[in-house]
Amino acid sequence: MKTQRREIIVSVVFLALAVLILQLLPINNYSGKKIMDALAGVEKIPLASWVTTVVDWIAIQFMPFFDALRAVINLINSALVTAMSFVPVYVIKLGGASFFFPVWAFILFPLMWWLSGNLSTGIFGFASLWLIGNFGLWPDFIATFSLVFTSAAIALAIGIPMGILSAIFDSVNTVIRPILDMMQTMPVFVYLIPAVIFFGMGAAPGAVATIIFATPPAVRLTNLGIREVPTELIEAGESFGCGRLQLLFKVQIPSARSSIMAGVNQTIMMSLSMVVVAALIGAGGLGGEVIKAIQRLLVGDGFVAGIAVVFVAMILDRATSNIGEKETG
Repeated sequence: MKTQRREIIVSVVFLALAVLILQLLPINNYSGKKIMDALAGVEKIPLASWVTTVVDWIAIQFMPFFDALRAVINLINSALVTAMSFVPVYVIKLGGASFFFPVWAFILFPLMWWLSGNLSTGIFGFASLWLIGNFGLWPDFIATFSLVFTSAAIALAIGIPMGILSAIFDSVNTVIRPILDMMQTMPVFVYLIPAVIFFGMGAAPGAVATIIFATPPAVRLTNLGIREVPTELIEAGESFGCGRLQLLFKVQIPSARSSIMAGVNQTIMMSLSMVVVAALIGAGGLGGEVIKAIQRLLVGDGFVAGIAVVFVAMILDRATSNIGEKETG
């Protein structure tokens, strides 16, 4: 109570002094509609021009690095697209109608059944891929899934180690927290502008923007999970002679597994949402079909592409959340 009372008194005194000083200084006072007129004549901080200058300088000075990174990302994504496309599909004609049966649907059925222990989940996975194929969106599904996998894998490779470092070192956590806040709260479309400047159009800038957007959940939840490991477990590990690395890999990370898997799930889901938006800069896939439908006002095509995105999201969500449950069980 005394601390709260002292804070209130200090705040009131500070406010009173600020108002008194502003009243004594020879400055103009505006209120109501006059504020807008006053702002028009006020010199603005040229932050936009500063940012533009810095981005242009980075793009020029580090162009070889960005070209190499774009080549690596495109290589990984192209390899995944090729691998997924290599698995055959079958077209069966029944009664004059053709039905599309991708082998991936038959693979996903037992996989999701095994992960969840629920037959209905496996049936849902099979039905979702079968419907996507028969909507005529199979190539777009492959492009979207490959880009999501590429982006999420890189985001997790960065996010989980960073979360571990944040949990171990408070100084790292202090530095990285405002950066993560900015990465999560910045409008997603803002990431697309520098991505295009640095990497051009296509899958690579979409992947980079997705990585930036999807990394924070992995960092935060890994950090949170390790920090919430009971002190009794840590003390028990130390009493058995565990070093810092042994304590981390044998006690803290296994105990924080459920939180880490929640971060994996959120990273994958945010990767999918950003990959759809990245179609605006040429990433293609299901998001590209949505953009085409918006540009041409094709309500039906947009709805079908949106349903396909929902199916992909539900498949990824069920698979990753069930992995966490299976591991912890």
